[in-house]
This record gives sequence, structure tokens and C-alpha cells, in this order.
Amino acid sequence: MIAELMNNVMHSTPQGFLGVGLILFYFVLIVSAAAMRIARADHMNH
Repeated sequence: MIAELMNNVMHSTPQGFLGVGLILFYFVLIVSAAAMRIARADHMNH
């Protein structure tokens, strides 16, 4: 899935390339924030 997305983005316009790049950056940011919260056990503080 990621490989197909990367292949398609290489054939897109600069705006599409920037958009996909920002979406991937946001995805990495969300996943890393979740991993840090799980590692610190922040989800256990109610």
C-alpha cells in the first residue's frame, strides 16, 4: 500500500507531492505521540 502510494506520488503534481508528504508526516507524528504516551503509561492516569 505504501509502495503504491509512493509510486503514484512520484507521478503527481507538486501540490499532490506536498500534500502526500504532509499527510505522511502527520501520520508519523500521531503514531509517535501515541507510542510515547503508551510507553509513559499516560493513558492510565484517569
